[in-house]
Amino acid sequence: MTVVAWVLRGIVAVAFIGMGINHFRPRAARGMARMIPPRLRREGILKPINLVYFTGACEVLGGVGILLPWTRLAAGIALAVFLVLVFPANAYAARNPDRFGRLAIPFWPRLIAQVVFIALVLVAGILA
Repeated sequence: MTVVAWVLRGIVAVAFIGMGINHFRPRAARGMARMIPPRLRREGILKPINLVYFTGACEVLGGVGILLPWTRLAAGIALAVFLVLVFPANAYAARNPDRFGRLAIPFWPRLIAQVVFIALVLVAGILA
């Protein structure tokens, strides 16, 4: 079981660190900022591009945290909460495929994938 846990944590870490780093690429960051639903848009420190940078940092820190024994459980829980909180942006993109192109993964497959991701980060955070 230890090898399975290690491999799962490695996959989760690489995925989240990679996705998080992508949030800092200018073109990708602009696309993600457009995905934030209009009702959640704010100005100032909470403007969409800053939220993209913040979520990118959360993903990188969560990916690193899932690898460290003393932060693993907290990181797994935090990543699960994170995935719930960013889902509105994914749902907004799914409802507007003409605007978001490849970023607009259809709603139901994206929801199923999100639930699977949540399960994986929780399992990765709990496994010894």
